[in-house]
Amino acid sequence: MSWNERFSGPDFLFGTEPADFVRRQAWRLAPGARVLSLAEGEGRNAVYLAGQGLRVTAFESSPNALAKARDLAQARGVSVDWRAADLASVDWPEAQFDAVLACFIQFADPAFRARIFDGAARALRAGGLMLIHGFATRQPGYGSGGPGNVAHLYTLDLLREAFPGWPILHQADYDAILDEGVGHAGRAALVDFIASKP
Repeated sequence: MSWNERFSGPDFLFGTEPADFVRRQAWRLAPGARVLSLAEGEGRNAVYLAGQGLRVTAFESSPNALAKARDLAQARGVSVDWRAADLASVDWPEAQFDAVLACFIQFADPAFRARIFDGAARALRAGGLMLIHGFATRQPGYGSGGPGNVAHLYTLDLLREAFPGWPILHQADYDAILDEGVGHAGRAALVDFIASKP
């Protein structure tokens, strides 16, 4: 099933509230900062960040997801720059953003993931923050969401190697209970990673 099909129902697959990681780490972003959210889905993280006074651009390839994201932003009274963009072919901006958010973008195999991370790094200004949150490699045993292919999942070593020489501000590998719609529900194995572009 394609992502557009997964997002086709009336309900929000991952709920309308931000990922807990986003809520916990938003303090790092100054009001008015420019944030790029990758594969934003139905808008929950972008809308939350816009509500915190951030200038948010969101890339998403699914028309169904974008329609719901726009409705959510309107309902919450915030403005987001929604972009219909496939990360496989997007024209990455150069040093335009203060932060890039990659939250549960684990549809990408290792080669595609490397291209996404390279593009995201280009989009960041010097000193900008890369915020990555996703499932750890032990997640398939939990059954609470995410891909079954371990190659798509994260370890802290993998993320540190993807951004060599970047000062790390926060890193964690932990278990937590997810309550994010029907798509993410139950105990999950999670990884947080925040680094600053040199």
